[in-house]
Amino acid sequence: MKFETIVEEVVPRVRDVSSFRFPRPAELSYKPGQYMLVTIKSGEKELMHPFSISSSPTEKAHIEFTKKFTPNEYSLALRTLKPGAWARIDAPYGQFTFEGEHKKIALLTGGIGITPFRSIIKNATDLQLNTDIALFYGCRTPSDIAFQDELEQMQKQNRNLKLVFIVNEPDSDWKGPVGNITADLLTKMLPDYKERMFYACGPPGMVAAMTNLTKALGLPETQLKLENFAGY
Repeated sequence: MKFETIVEEVVPRVRDVSSFRFPRPAELSYKPGQYMLVTIKSGEKELMHPFSISSSPTEKAHIEFTKKFTPNEYSLALRTLKPGAWARIDAPYGQFTFEGEHKKIALLTGGIGITPFRSIIKNATDLQLNTDIALFYGCRTPSDIAFQDELEQMQKQNRNLKLVFIVNEPDSDWKGPVGNITADLLTKMLPDYKERMFYACGPPGMVAAMTNLTKALGLPETQLKLENFAGY
């Protein structure tokens, strides 16, 4: 459905990353992992961009996307948006979804690619799905891990959720894995990896690397779902 709306709230997440919330129409239905098209104004010019929905279908009051600010035209306009600003939303789209159809899944992502997985994990936690979920989330530094507090809180509520944060540039307090998501890390942390459906989301380079990683593990293409954030 298409509808005109206003920005309800801007929620800072981590450095250069914020969530933009809009009132959710009662008739808007979507699946965790889907995306929406968001049009905003820059002066008199209208700019449109696709964004994964970072809110969960279980969150009835709002619909949200989360963006890492970059130097492009859309992002520069987005930085100036304040509550009350006009927007047009067209949603939902996409097949990169999960609603409980697999017993075990592994989610692979980096940076802002976390957004559809936040929706998927929140939905699974709120609905108390029995799916065993393992999230592997790579970021440059510990302070770049978006939704960390929220994800860790969901882990406390959801005994089926396993979180693995990986950073390239650890600080002195970091106790987790360092580097990238690798086949060695996956096999060490997930001895049952052959039983899981894998989901990979992020920039094209990251998704390509995760595709090669699952091939190296001997998994068939049918055991991997992909979402590219080209141009995000």
